[in-house]
Amino acid sequence: QVQLVESGGGLVQAGGSLRLSCAAPERFISSNAVNWYRQPPGKQRQLIATITSGGSTNYADSVKGRFTISRDNAKNTAYLEMNSLKPEDTAVYYCNVPTIWHDYWGRGTQVTVSS
Repeated sequence: QVQLVESGGGLVQAGGSLRLSCAAPERFISSNAVNWYRQPPGKQRQLIATITSGGSTNYADSVKGRFTISRDNAKNTAYLEMNSLKPEDTAVYYCNVPTIWHDYWGRGTQVTVSS
């Protein structure tokens, strides 16, 4: 059973920064695309960042220029660096790795941005 484990969430003031991590089994991160989603209170889960197995990245307009997705294959970990945080970034953040066999999700990490 593949487990994705997010960490790094917390409470931060507007304008601050956080770095989320997504730990995965060996070679899992390097072999697949990794997505970060978030689910604000009372809203649907939304895709905000993707990094492909080849290293290409894509971002939702709402986070473009402020968030950076990356991957450390040696540590089997994906990251989401979040800068210039806004209260509207408050959400539970999820790591996702889609494969042809299964769609893997972590349990999420809470990010709260105070104004």
